[in-house]
Amino acid sequence: MSTLASSLLPLSLSAVTADLAYLSVGVKKTVFYVTEPPLGVWRDNACYDNHSLPIYDARPLEGQLSLDQEGFKLLQQPSAIANFYDEDEVQRYYYPEVEQVLLGLTGAQTVVVFDHNLRHSFWSRQGRTDLQPPVERVHNDFTASSGYSRARLELESLGISATALLQKRFAIVNLWRPIGEPVVRSPLALCHAQTIAFTDLVIRDLIYRDRIGKTYAVTYNPAHRWFYFPQMEQHEALVFKCFDSATSGVARFTAHTAFTDPTASLSAPPRESIEVRALVFYGS
Repeated sequence: MSTLASSLLPLSLSAVTADLAYLSVGVKKTVFYVTEPPLGVWRDNACYDNHSLPIYDARPLEGQLSLDQEGFKLLQQPSAIANFYDEDEVQRYYYPEVEQVLLGLTGAQTVVVFDHNLRHSFWSRQGRTDLQPPVERVHNDFTASSGYSRARLELESLGISATALLQKRFAIVNLWRPIGEPVVRSPLALCHAQTIAFTDLVIRDLIYRDRIGKTYAVTYNPAHRWFYFPQMEQHEALVFKCFDSATSGVARFTAHTAFTDPTASLSAPPRESIEVRALVFYGS
């Protein structure tokens, strides 16, 4: 655990206390059918337990955080994009914008953005298939193996030879941004990567029609330390690491989840956000 993680005391930062949904103890592997499951098969076999935990306000730490130590970092990074709901504008202009931001932040040689998700905590539940709700369970987007397989899949789809690139260190990074009013409801909480043990991570299969993806569900560990950035605005971007091919010395997986802030007003606007995922290739 880093000095920052071990030195955090309840009095050192303000915090809210909220329920976080962890995978129940004893579940060895979970399966979720993204498409319709076979007859008689549950779409999702996972069970979750709520743990009431402090989630620390990370704004006072803003200048101390890094992708390779804590696993996440807040950037004051306005975007030139006018309409994040315009698919063409996002892919033609926002993707290159994100690539430049990540090149500057990481010092990487190459950055390749490969997908994005739009989330709206109200309209996603009203039948909008182009939008997704916030994910309210502790998870990580890639596993130690699926980081490699997803990278190869995305590179090959772009006509890029993957073999040489995947022999060097690379990471998969998420850049998350509010796209509406300041985020009050369903903010994003992140777990300090150095407080996560590899044994806390449980493989979760995502069954598609043509492939099987793998993510991590996460079991509770009292060592976990959780953080958030209250009332994030559109000019701010939260960058966090979902995978790193380096197996020691740096943050590899940053568990995260949306949560219900008990201090949020019921009249607060629904959360709107966009997340972009990118392959980050280092020089060695």
